[in-house]
Amino acid sequence: MAKALTYREKIEKAADFIRKKSTLKPQIAVVLGSGLGNLSAHMTIDATIPFEKIPYFPKSSVLGHAGELVIGKIGRRRVALMNGRVHYYEGYTMQEVTFPIRVLRALGARKLILTCAAGGMNPLYEKGDIVCLVDQINLTGDNPLIGPNDSKLGTRFPDMSQPYDREYVALTERIALEEKIQVRKGVFVGVAGPNLETAAEYRFLSMIGGDVVSMSMVAENIVAIHGKMRVVGLAVVTDICLADSLQPASHKEILKVAAAAEPKLTQLVFRLVGEM
Repeated sequence: MAKALTYREKIEKAADFIRKKSTLKPQIAVVLGSGLGNLSAHMTIDATIPFEKIPYFPKSSVLGHAGELVIGKIGRRRVALMNGRVHYYEGYTMQEVTFPIRVLRALGARKLILTCAAGGMNPLYEKGDIVCLVDQINLTGDNPLIGPNDSKLGTRFPDMSQPYDREYVALTERIALEEKIQVRKGVFVGVAGPNLETAAEYRFLSMIGGDVVSMSMVAENIVAIHGKMRVVGLAVVTDICLADSLQPASHKEILKVAAAAEPKLTQLVFRLVGEM
């Protein structure tokens, strides 16, 4: 009976498969969230690989996520772009959700840009605003690092004092100013989903310091920090989540707002990639 592969061996198998499709060694990895998948149109593409073709890669089942890995260049920078992601609420484990980040790290990426659609709980925010993340709160009820630690992937107790790189936050603010794109700063709350939150939950999340809330990114960030990657987080506010004036929201409307905000997010990420 064949011996089961370890988690790290699965990462290497996936990375080796991708290397056979493209010889480019990515410097920067980008993950695009719901309705935000147009950056690849600005790339010189070397290879496009559906998630389901990559060994051990989870497959996205959510509307608004193309589910493909694009390898290529933005300017002179070598980039690995995930057009979509999978989520904990789809039934995957946290280790499966974050497996692509492990693979991107194994391919050579040491810098990571995470994006997502999010609910805005800060009363100053409006639909379509881009929020540059400065910190996060993990309320998913799980953690991708639970279980035996592989020291070749990262330390047992990674420091999380700077989940989003402060130099890159400052760089994002400068680029946004130059491009005349309004960028807010805020704290991200990650929840399990898939339901949207109640008014009482939004009130609680706001009270504990959250500015935006979504069902992704937190676990990816933890794994990236575990692997000593430098991370930028950008959330697009797709619905307003003020507890005392809460209105019904739908995934269709969220995707519509995300699509409207996508050009300025793409412009911001394009500049970021070139200057990180």
